Amino acid sequence: MAKAIVKKTTPTTKKAAPKKAAKKTPAKKVVKVPLTEKEEAQKEANRIANTENKKKVTSKAKRPKKNSTAEQTTSLLDAIVEGMQDKKAKNITIINLSKLEHRVADYFVICDADSNTHVNAIADSLEESAIKKTSEKPYHSEGYQNAEWILLDYVNIVAHVFLRDTRAFYNIEGLWADGEFKHIAD
Repeated sequence: MAKAIVKKTTPTTKKAAPKKAAKKTPAKKVVKVPLTEKEEAQKEANRIANTENKKKVTSKAKRPKKNSTAEQTTSLLDAIVEGMQDKKAKNITIINLSKLEHRVADYFVICDADSNTHVNAIADSLEESAIKKTSEKPYHSEGYQNAEWILLDYVNIVAHVFLRDTRAFYNIEGLWADGEFKHIAD
């Protein structure tokens, strides 16, 4: 028998033609033609009408406002002071630092206590009061280990609970003497 010879062929591929460089057309110059007085008046009337329509749309779409930051700060400040007073904190002082240029917080609330146990009790009380009244937890707290100075940082309000001698030693009021002071009666 004779074997058939099979010839293998490869498909031919067409080569793409080289792309021609696009001709650059010179940019057209835009010449502004001055508007007539009538056209300018119409343009101004349209602008005024558009701004009035925007005002109407935004006034309709107003949502009920949540408490502003100032209201939140005030309610948190009240909750902190109330928590301090619940555990008979002494010499409560609020320092308003909001008008100072390089402040750490808007307010410092400072008080002192008679013993380490009293310092812990005041700190716990003010933290509970803040959570109960404003749902705010401190961003950072420290000083619970030795209970001579417990600091509770609520970002815009920092609460300091001192032992009486420790408060005199660190003299926070003297360091921030440029702030506005408010003393709360015991």
